[in-house]
Parts: sequence; C-alpha cells; structure tokens
Amino acid sequence: MDAQGRGRADNIDPADQWVLNPNTGEYELRLSPSPAQSPVPGPRRPARGDGGAPRRRDDAAPGGTREQRRRDDAAPGGTREQRRVRPGDVPAPRGRRRAAEPEAPQGRRAARRPVKKKSKVKKALLWTGGSMAFVLVAVSAAGYLYVKHLNDNITSVSDDGASTGGFRKDEAINILLIGTDKRTGKGNEGYGDAGSVGHADTTILLHVAKDRSNATALSIPRDLIVDVPDCPTEQEDGTTKVIPGSEGVRFNTSLGQDGRTASCTMRAVTELTGVKPDDFMVADFNAVKTLTEAVGGVEVCLAHDIDDKDSHLKLSKGTHNISGDQALAFVRTRHSVGFGGDLSRIALQQQFLSALMRKLKGNATLTSPTKMVKLAEAGTKALTVDAKLKSIGKLKDLGLELGKLDPKNLTFTTVPVVDNPAEKVKSTVVLNQSKAPAVFDAIQNDVSFTDVKKKNKAAKDAQAARLKGTKAPASEVRVRILNGGAVAGSAQAVLNWLQNDEGVTKSENSGNAPAALSRTTLEYAPDQAAQARRLAAIMGLSGAALKPGESVTNSQGLPAMTLTLGKDFKGAGVSLTPSTKAPDVDKSTADKVQCAS
Repeated sequence: MDAQGRGRADNIDPADQWVLNPNTGEYELRLSPSPAQSPVPGPRRPARGDGGAPRRRDDAAPGGTREQRRRDDAAPGGTREQRRVRPGDVPAPRGRRRAAEPEAPQGRRAARRPVKKKSKVKKALLWTGGSMAFVLVAVSAAGYLYVKHLNDNITSVSDDGASTGGFRKDEAINILLIGTDKRTGKGNEGYGDAGSVGHADTTILLHVAKDRSNATALSIPRDLIVDVPDCPTEQEDGTTKVIPGSEGVRFNTSLGQDGRTASCTMRAVTELTGVKPDDFMVADFNAVKTLTEAVGGVEVCLAHDIDDKDSHLKLSKGTHNISGDQALAFVRTRHSVGFGGDLSRIALQQQFLSALMRKLKGNATLTSPTKMVKLAEAGTKALTVDAKLKSIGKLKDLGLELGKLDPKNLTFTTVPVVDNPAEKVKSTVVLNQSKAPAVFDAIQNDVSFTDVKKKNKAAKDAQAARLKGTKAPASEVRVRILNGGAVAGSAQAVLNWLQNDEGVTKSENSGNAPAALSRTTLEYAPDQAAQARRLAAIMGLSGAALKPGESVTNSQGLPAMTLTLGKDFKGAGVSLTPSTKAPDVDKSTADKVQCAS
C-alpha cells in the first residue's frame, strides 16, 4: 500500500510492503500503487486537435517531454537513480504517476486458471526452516525476508579451520548449536555463573540427513569428561594463537576457558563424536527471552508443581504459556525436575525446543511479515555464527534446506553417559562405552533415529545390486591402495593384511590420494566387477562404497582397481559396512507433547 492509501508516508509499516508470492513461496517487495488508485493528474498537454503543434515521439513517451523529465530528475530527492527505493524504505511521493492499467474484461479474468496455493503449513516450513535448528536458523532465514540491515545484527568469528568449510546443499548437514552461560544483557544478573567467560552450557550437534528426510539433535552434557585438543585461534589483531589442549576436563570448558572460541568447541566435538561440524551458532541468555516474546510465548507442560529458588521458576502442575524471563528460568531449572542434575535439565530443554518448534510451525507468526520482522530482529541480535554464515543469503539457504524437514522425524537424544567412576561425590559423567559409539556411528553414517520412507530407494537398490553376482578368487584381485584421509600408515597396513591374511597378492601401496575423502571407495571398470565384489566381501564394503568407473594402470603396467581409504577407515580387518539401524536409546521427537516430570 502506498503513501496515498495510508494518508501519510511516515505511517507506513515497512513490513506490510512484503507480499508472499504463492507461486514461488518467497516474499517480494511490492512498492507499486494499487490498481484501484486514481492517478495523480498532471498538466494537460496540447495535441493536434487542440490547435497545438504536433507532438514529437519523445514528447509522447511516458513521463512527459524531455524538458519535463529533466525537471523531474532535478526535483527534491535527486535523480531517478538516486530515488530508487531500498528494501524497507518508504517510497517518497512523486509528482507524476502513470495511469493505472485498465482492468481486464470480466470474461478474460474469469477464464484465467486459478493458481494453486501452497498450504500455510508448507509456507511456514519453507521459510522457517531453521526452526529445526534451535530456532536460530529460523530467525536467520526469516531475516532474509526483510532487510539486509539484519546482517549487521549478527556477530561472526572465524572457525579457525575447525569446520568442513561450510554446509553444502547436496550433502548431509552438521550444525553445532551452543548456548553460553555468559551474563550479557539487561536482567540476566541472576542467571549463570558469576563472572563466567561464557562456557558451553548447552551444546547440540544437529545432524540433517543428506536427503533431508530426517534429523537428529544430539545433546552433549556440559559435565562430560573429554579431551579438548590444541586449538589455533585467530586473535583480534589477525594473528593466530595456539591454545594448548586439556585432557580429562569438563566439556563446557571447550568454550571461554583460556580464551577458547567456538572453533575450539568444534574441535572437541570432532574429537568426541568423529563428526566434523559444517558450521556453528552461539546464542546467549537473551536468545531464549527475546525469541519467546517475539512468537507470543511457548506452551509447556509440567507433571508437578515447580518452585526452584535457584532458577527463579515457580509454576503449578499443568500447561503454561511462558516467555521472556520465565522461559529462561524454565530452560535453566534443574533442581526441581528429574534427578536434579544437568541431564534432567537437558531433557527439559529438549521438551522446550520441541514446543517452540511446534509453535512456529502451527501459528501465523511466520506467514506474517510484521511478526517475522520482530522475530528476525530478536534472533539475529542474540546470535554469533562462524564467518562462513555471516550472510543473510547463506543463512536463507541453510534455512530452506532445514525447512524440508518434518518435525515428526526430528529426534532429540543425548550422548549416552554414566557417572564418573573416579568420583566419590558424583558431579561429572563419562561416555557409556557400550552405547555411545553406536550413536556416533549412526550419525556418521546418516542413519535415521526415526522410521522414515527414504526418497532415494532406487539409488539404494542400485547400490545393493553391485554386491550381487559372482566373485573372483582373491588371488585374481588386482588393486592399488591409496590413503585418502585415514591415519598415516593405513595403506601399508591394509596391504600387509590383504597379502598375508587374505591372499590378495596382486595388491600394492600407491601412496596418498590427491584429495581426502570422508568415505572409503573402490573404483573399478565394468570387466572388474567380479574382483570388486570379492574385495568388498573381504573388507566389508557396502554397495555405496563401490564406484563403477575406470581401471588404472598399476606399477607393472596392468589394469587395476583403486581402493581409497577415507576418514571412515578404522583399521585393517575392521568392516566398513555402515549400520543401517539406529541404536536403542532414550529419545523424543519434535511433534510429541511431553510433560516435564
């Protein structure tokens, strides 16, 4: 709506200028006047019938004569180029407007094929994608829909080489989400540890499947004993300082302690899980407060009354709509739920995040430009990201990828742990070695923790077919072995094992691969398929690891297959067939309502 329709230009709400295009699912800036608006009358020009001189073609062009157009350009507000309206600006009144287009005949309008509109739910999921990422990605994606000045709200720091280099649309996505206990912002004095440098109080590794059919949010306990590796960290003056690692320390010290940044937490997560994050996002206390206020509160359920003097939370049994300080108190409380420890608080936080995501998906917040402006402003101001996400466009792309998820296939779970046996007074935890490796392996191999219908069944069937058929004798398998990301010496170790234990005598160590691979692969020519099936059976390779291609000449001038050991290689004789079923662990999904107990 333009200035005439609203009465005064300075009364226009910029958010009302954004209109959802149902054909594309994107919001577009509409600054043109309404077709029903009357054109502003201009001076009447003489025509032939008026006794005036015949008009030149230039004079008849929209906008008047050349002289008139020069005067228009020199009018207050500058040239036309200078008067271009930027997103979020209110268009200034203009001295002349083109007449509104005449309405099409009713018959033509009635004959038009109606446009099939997307459902509100799909619109919300498309543009809120990030609601699947601890809400932070949601507001980032929403921010793109308004103005680029939101980009200035976001603080970014270097990933110091600890990430994969940023998420990619055609790969699985791993985002590290960190909530700090630093007391920043008005009204936060009563929360967190006094004088905290900002430890990793809440940490979630969000894994999104390659086909976007499912996701897993893995919570990492702050009191888990881990080894924090050495961490090269970029300083304010541009130099790099290596912060020494620590062994046997609480996970939360991977951030803040000794000047560690989020890149150090990234390295600690990679060391712990074997999963290298693509990007990270860090939020402080204000994120929970401002985001819940922006969406009008979140509904939570309690199985019993809570009166926690430490977190300042006091709520009765039943359902409550909470926001602001009350929401922050809810996610910080621990003494009044479960066993009163950090693990109980993690379960509470997971329930809260599920409720927040349901709120975003189920109401009109993210289909209203005005409400989205508030949400985007609130979220981006409380957000710190790695430098590769310091872009509204990049955040929008991430949000759209996450928007493909269905909440019922978003699983919340926690790293399996047990009490630290070295402590008499239990205050920390250690990995449950019988369960944790299977959880990490499932994430590494893109295994869903929920039952989903895979979209790429045909591709899976084709991969499985590569393993079916006759197998050549081990003595006829000719293969070159390359190290493409495994630990040093792996290629020679595999060579020794194949020749001495498995009878694959026509094998050789060909050194390092030209590029690192995340997965071990075996490339072979069509006439080498029987050899490939034999080597796959020996090494425990899946059909996905077999890559039909071309043979390569070995050192003896004979055609050979190429086995490239990737980062997933665990040792000679250790099967590389990934698990296809998630382990049995405590978990919940974002679509289910649970009451905190």
